[in-house]
Amino acid sequence: MLRLTDIKLPLDHDEQALQAAILSKLNIPKTQLIDFTMFKRGYDARNKKDIKLIYTLDVEVKEQAELLATFENDTSVRVTPDMQYKFVAQAPKELNHRPVVVGLGPCGLFAALILAQMGYRPIVLERGKAVRERTKDTFGFWRKQPLNPESNVQFGEGGAGTFSDGKLYSQVKDRKHYGRKVLHEFVLAGAPDEIMYVSKPHIGTFKLVNMVEKMRKQIIQLGGEIRFSTRVEKLDLSGDTAKFKVKGLHLSNGEYLACKQVILAVGHSARDTFESLYEQGVYVEAKPFSVGFRIEHEQSMIDRCRFGDNAGNPILGAADYKLVHHCKNGRTVYSFCMCPGGTVVAAASEPGRVVTNGMSQYSRHERNANSAIVVGITPEQDYPGHPLAGIKLQRELEALAFTIGGENYHAPAQLIGDFLSGKSSIEMGEVKPSYTPGVTLTDLSKVVPDYVTHAIREAIPAFDRQIKGFAKADGLLTGVETRTSSPICIKRDDDYQSVNVEGLYPAGEGAGYAGGIWSAGIDGIRVAEALALAYDAEFR
Repeated sequence: MLRLTDIKLPLDHDEQALQAAILSKLNIPKTQLIDFTMFKRGYDARNKKDIKLIYTLDVEVKEQAELLATFENDTSVRVTPDMQYKFVAQAPKELNHRPVVVGLGPCGLFAALILAQMGYRPIVLERGKAVRERTKDTFGFWRKQPLNPESNVQFGEGGAGTFSDGKLYSQVKDRKHYGRKVLHEFVLAGAPDEIMYVSKPHIGTFKLVNMVEKMRKQIIQLGGEIRFSTRVEKLDLSGDTAKFKVKGLHLSNGEYLACKQVILAVGHSARDTFESLYEQGVYVEAKPFSVGFRIEHEQSMIDRCRFGDNAGNPILGAADYKLVHHCKNGRTVYSFCMCPGGTVVAAASEPGRVVTNGMSQYSRHERNANSAIVVGITPEQDYPGHPLAGIKLQRELEALAFTIGGENYHAPAQLIGDFLSGKSSIEMGEVKPSYTPGVTLTDLSKVVPDYVTHAIREAIPAFDRQIKGFAKADGLLTGVETRTSSPICIKRDDDYQSVNVEGLYPAGEGAGYAGGIWSAGIDGIRVAEALALAYDAEFR
């Protein structure tokens, strides 16, 4: 097979255009072409009046070797790489011990699935509930029912990614094509086939719920075990601070679970777990993260700005954006987790705190577009002195948002025009808030540090020069966004084990090694493979 890249065609091309483009590119007759499949489809919308679809195609031809030789200096024609996933190990029939996976978000889910597919029969511990029960608790909280600290947007089967846009793309390096394995397993679990080829695939919450259930059932069918509502209270470690070794886990139900290998995939909001790990001497570092607000505009405005007269084209779908601004004060402001046609959601996991996030369904048909607009902060500059100082800062900002919002989980909000001019908002404009339980109009500069306010006030007009209307006065800002990534990193070596705890495999977003569903799933596969190889080397 040959892989052809950068094949550009008009947005409205007919069915025969792809074949014609292949024949033209390779300069071959139709009789030499055997078959072709679409590997990737994206678009170039820089010229709104002439939007191009950009294809990557896998092509089967006669006399491939001879043809390939004629394109020796053309990087857009190459042999199709082997992207088939291959297991690195197979468990022995009699297991010396069973590996444990802590957390059933995207990272833990794929770590457990790969281990199960290799025959290691993992035990999975999830502090939250099964995904359908968790969904009831989460939607209940949005309808003003009490917050369940163990079952919410952050905790429960599927992880924080379940209540998101379901984005399945990232900028992580993936030389071993683990991302294809992630997408393939999602398709087997019920995701649309198109996620295998569209350039920015997404799934949406309702589809993710069914998929997570099916993947959990596969883990169980392969001999794995899932324990919900089971929180790890403490590690049982032997050795000294130079090099500990995992012996077992103390669980929230009072049980002790003996184990030798633990994948820690707890997500970026497991603050009590981070505190416990630090107290026990597991090496933890503070890392940069970002804080800011959610911004909402009418999706139709974003579509027109990005696609012009082609807005509404079903191939293009709802438009997204990615924005970055480097401020005069040295700060960087950027858009994060943009959710076309979505909603701003309440993402608190601790009582007395307000946190925002964004979510879309597969259709992306809601009225508003939303995105986080956040400012990068660093431990050296903004929360020095302690590895867990970032958690303390997050909690302070979230508690302040709770108080200013009215102490009822309403989120503080402000019209963009009022925020830019430095005055409190008193009434809504055309953009209606999507956040539930509700919002309280206020002055958002009271919720975040001055450097965040100043940076975002500088960035929004700059973003308006890229997307006309971005600084529209009655657009809406809602706060506070603090969970962009983990505020800590649980350092690991090249063998994916903790730098000072043998048998502990920090993984995913919570450990500081992923950002989003796709990259977390990839990291879960990497860590599962590392564990399996270590098992083979030591315990067979």
